[in-house]
Order: sequence, then structure tokens, then C-alpha cells
Amino acid sequence: MPKIVSKTDNRAINGYFAVTVGRSPGQNRFRLANQILDLVREARFEPGHHLREQQLGDLLGVSRTPVRMALALLAERGVVEARRNQGYFLVQPFDALTRIEFEVPASAEQDLFEKLVGDRIAGRIPGSLTQSEIARRYGVDRAVMLRTLARLAEDGLVARNKGHGWTFLPTLDSPATLRASYQFRLTLEPAGFLMPTFRADMAALERCRLQHLFLISHPDITEVDGKLLYETDAAFHELLAEFSGNNFVLQAIQQQNRLRRLLEFAGYGNRRRVKDWVREHLAIIDAVAAGDLAAASRRMQDHLAHAFDEADPQDRPATRKPRKVAS
Repeated sequence: MPKIVSKTDNRAINGYFAVTVGRSPGQNRFRLANQILDLVREARFEPGHHLREQQLGDLLGVSRTPVRMALALLAERGVVEARRNQGYFLVQPFDALTRIEFEVPASAEQDLFEKLVGDRIAGRIPGSLTQSEIARRYGVDRAVMLRTLARLAEDGLVARNKGHGWTFLPTLDSPATLRASYQFRLTLEPAGFLMPTFRADMAALERCRLQHLFLISHPDITEVDGKLLYETDAAFHELLAEFSGNNFVLQAIQQQNRLRRLLEFAGYGNRRRVKDWVREHLAIIDAVAAGDLAAASRRMQDHLAHAFDEADPQDRPATRKPRKVAS
């Protein structure tokens, strides 16, 4: 069976990074499989439906070959079946696929990105490195290294030196970064609900709600993988940012989520607090579904304020009770 992980829809976060560079054919196979699952769910196809390669390719903007590879992956996991000289046919009903999503394998760029940032946060590498030093330490080729450095620069994590090499920016001072991140999000995310362009995709919102219900009803939250908790959390915030209809808001939240994964991932190990933030997410989802965007904005403000308290206990008001770490 496919691994259950968090999802919004095929326009939002997929895997750890919402936008990646240097995607490999193997990664595209998993992404296309997820997009085909989206189409099946949205079209409410029943078992026996013929999934035609050309039709899927036209809908997804790709050729038949990558579609065939994605369908073969779905067949391996029992979602569809291949019939000789006929093609692929759906095996499972659409409503059984609600929480099914394929985890996209990490690319070489993602792997180097995480190693560089993780090593810098842990103090294992200096604040400035040359490309030769990076290549020797991590055993990567020049193309992978340059794409990764470009991505780090795009996210405001490194800057090219005037001479040789690259310097990590103060962004990776984790306590200061967390404070600045939550202050920024407290300004931006609640405002997204009140933008005149805000439009909720009710089907995507319902899928998000079901993922949260899965977590809150889980008999033993300690058995849930921390990666799933992170992805559910991050996907929730990106989905609502996407609903704002403002690409700058979405891109900002995607960038914040990339930083949060690197700086806050350990916080998902405290499972006692998970159900608190899941309940808060559900309250926001319910407010959006009811069309009460002012209430959704207020609840998001409270939700992020609680998370800010946990991220920065020195700034916590004495009267406010700590509630959770992730948001």
C-alpha cells in the first residue's frame, strides 16, 4: 500500500520543498502519481475506470511516457491494475484514496541543502566555505553544488563572497530566526483570510480536514512518524496561503516552511502537544468551510501566538500558558 503522508493538492507542497531544482525522472514519477491520484479523487472515479495515458498526459501537460511510469508505480502499490493490451484501470474507489500520497524521494540538491544547513546550525562547518571545500566535504559534483547554493541564496541563507566562496547569513541563528519567523507569520497569515482574492477550494479543504481527523483520532500519537506530523502542519499553512489568491503570500509561507523544517523539526517529537495544534487547525478549517473568514483570521492569530510562545519562552507573557511547539 502507498505510504500515507500529508497533502493539500497538486499545486501546493509536495515532499519537503514546494519548489525543487534539478528534478530527476524518478522524482517526477512520484509527483505525477500524486497528481493522477488528485484527478481520480476530484473526478470521483469508481473502480474499473480506464485511465488513458494520452488523456492524462494532456491534462497534466506531459508526454505519455512519464504518465506510463507513474501509472506503473500506482499499479505496484495496488491503486490501479495493468491489463495486457488494454492499459490501466482503477482498482480502488476514489473515496478510499483520501489520505494516500506517495512520498517523493529526495534529490541530490535537497540532500546537500539539508546537510549544509544542518551542519552549519550544529557548528560543524565554518561560516564561510569555498566551492572546492564543499565539493570535497560532501562529495558532490559541481552542477549539484551550484544549484544547491543558488537555492540557499534564494532563501536568504547564504551570500556569494566578493572573492571566492560563500558565507552563511545570520538567518541560521536559530533562536533569532524563529522569533523573526513567527513575528513575520503573525503579520502575514491572519491577513491572508481577509484579502479580497481569498477563495477556498472546498475539496482540498476537506482533504486537509480528513488528514487532521486521522491524527486527532489516532489511538497512539507516539506511533505517528514525525515527518508526517511536519508535513501535515506545513501543508495546512501552505494550502490556506494558496487560498489567499496572492502568490507572494504563498511563496513567503513556502519559504518559511522550508526554514521551519530545518529549525523546528525536533519539536514534532513532543507528541503530547500535537493534538493541541491539530485541534486549532481544525477550528480554522471549520471557520473557512463556514465562510467566516474573520473568525478564521482570529483563530490563526491565536494559533500562531501560542506557537510563538513555545518558540521563544523568553518573550512569553507571564500570564499566558505554553501550549505547543509546532504550527
